[in-house]
Amino acid sequence: MKQKINIPDSSSVSDQFAGIFVDGINATRFRDANGQLAAQDASFLKSIAEMAKVRDFIGAPEHILGRDNTKHGEIAEQVEVAVRRARDVLGGMEPTATFDGVGRTAPMDYRVGGIDVQSKFINGSNNTLSHVIDHMDRYTNFGRDGSIYQIQKEQIDQINSVLNGNTGDLSAKTVQAIRDKVQHIEQLSGKSFDEVVRPSVSDYSEVQVGKINQTIDRHESDLRGQNETLKNQIQARHQPSVAEGFKAAGSAAAVGAAVGFTAKAWVKYREGKNIFKGDFTAEDWEEVGGAALKGGVGGAIAGGAIYVLTNSAELSAPFAGAFVSAAKGVASLVSDYHAGKISMGTLIDNGLFVCSDAALVGICTAAGQTLIPIPVIGAVIGSFAGKLLSLFLGSRVQAAQKRLNVELQQFRKAVGTKYQSLLEEMDAKFQQLGDLTNVAFDVRLNENLLANSVALARAYGVPDERLLHCEGELDKFMCG
Repeated sequence: MKQKINIPDSSSVSDQFAGIFVDGINATRFRDANGQLAAQDASFLKSIAEMAKVRDFIGAPEHILGRDNTKHGEIAEQVEVAVRRARDVLGGMEPTATFDGVGRTAPMDYRVGGIDVQSKFINGSNNTLSHVIDHMDRYTNFGRDGSIYQIQKEQIDQINSVLNGNTGDLSAKTVQAIRDKVQHIEQLSGKSFDEVVRPSVSDYSEVQVGKINQTIDRHESDLRGQNETLKNQIQARHQPSVAEGFKAAGSAAAVGAAVGFTAKAWVKYREGKNIFKGDFTAEDWEEVGGAALKGGVGGAIAGGAIYVLTNSAELSAPFAGAFVSAAKGVASLVSDYHAGKISMGTLIDNGLFVCSDAALVGICTAAGQTLIPIPVIGAVIGSFAGKLLSLFLGSRVQAAQKRLNVELQQFRKAVGTKYQSLLEEMDAKFQQLGDLTNVAFDVRLNENLLANSVALARAYGVPDERLLHCEGELDKFMCG
């Protein structure tokens, strides 16, 4: 009994729609990530440009205030402002440190976040504290109105150690002097020491004329490392995620439900029932609702699978959709085969049609996206065109297959008849050869030996001119 080919309901168009939504989600994520990475690289270049200002400054030492052994004070100011600005710019913020509006010999050296800052880079913690007190005595509002002092960071560590009782190798006199001056600064300012005096980004040795280039190199290297860390964080934030996968599945479910509902409503319309005119019965609504539910479930599965394939297997959305369509269709066929509903031949035939349909729709969707580079529109047109082409070619292929099956059966029959005829002819020939051989070598028939030998030779295809037909020719041959 010939089985009717029944291609399972596996909507390749619906799966391609799911692929379109997944592709949109991926594209948005990629676009946002690339935009942020490009912005981060631009920020890095700006941060390096800030450090270049320090190189320009130290490139003209004749313009730096002080003697050769005191130029480090103004260099420290330039490094402080440049590093702070570079870090801010790298982080995508407006620079907070600036020399704008600050006179070169003003009470403050620069401003950070609107706060006036006086920088003191003096050799020795005790000496540095003395300079802070002198400055506070000269400018009676400084250190009291929110303005601050910045000193080299290793001296802050040493002063804090002394205040905590860890005096190290300092003399008792120096330790007491440091404690007294810290207390005096707190009395003058009315604030705690760490509110008024804060650490710089540099150590004393780092801003000396002979080491400043190495210091700038180190800061630039740190900026590069920070930039790579920030870029890695951007990429980590834009990796595929379970939440985004659920979003893709949800969008695809909505599309699948809409396609299932529309397709079933169209079938009902062709049957003469218009949904907009109240022609649907409760049974019709149940069928349409069931189709929508089935489409939604299938869409969710397709959307999730396509999301995984596009982000893990690096497949484009159209081909991931085609793979999912083919997998769903073949899985349904295999299930029917194991249930005994179809034969192996039907499984193979239907599987070929399912896979070719999915592949054709996927190729046309990709072509549509290429030829019509408008988001969504090109893919939608391509998928519909692919489905129509698949249906057209599918009917033609089935008709061609039927004709081919008929011709193949006729050919087998003809070949069978011809084959039997050839076998009979060959059997007769070999039978004849066997009889002639027996006769030729039968000692009882020696009187006819020559004639039988000639007949045997002719049967084996020996040319007639090479045969000895009579005793005269035999004698002549023997004597010749």
